[in-house]
Amino acid sequence: MVKPVLLTLFVAALVLAGCAAGPGTGPAAVAAGNGLVALKSPHSPADTVARLEAQLKPRNLAVLARVDHAAGAQRIGQALRPTEVLIFGNPQAGTPLMQCAQGVGIDLPMKALVWVDAQGQTWLGYNDPVWLVQRHGGGECPAAANVRSALAAIAAAATAP
Repeated sequence: MVKPVLLTLFVAALVLAGCAAGPGTGPAAVAAGNGLVALKSPHSPADTVARLEAQLKPRNLAVLARVDHAAGAQRIGQALRPTEVLIFGNPQAGTPLMQCAQGVGIDLPMKALVWVDAQGQTWLGYNDPVWLVQRHGGGECPAAANVRSALAAIAAAATAP
């Protein structure tokens, strides 16, 4: 599981460097070039993560790991605004994505990042499955569109007022 952790750290670094989606049009924005979908959350980071997890369980998406980057930073004497990754998945969703483009396997299981920006705004972000399939050379992939819709619904419910 080293590669997913490294990818998670890379995504978190992008977000913290300001390369992720920020305020855009509508409730969600896809960052140009990196496929990260980001939604503002009116909730605290802890509540946003809890609400996300509550949306995953009834959909048979297993939470495989939680990575609290702020806690990790604190262990080495560094400060970091709240930044937590939930790693989750289900072979019924991931397998069809890999059938479209097997290289997507490096980006699975799916991940969601909850973070607080410099202005104190909580965000929930995740990788767009359609973008992931295209990133790995896949073409039209109905499964990616289905997973995109499911993730959008999960994220919207987790960030709803």
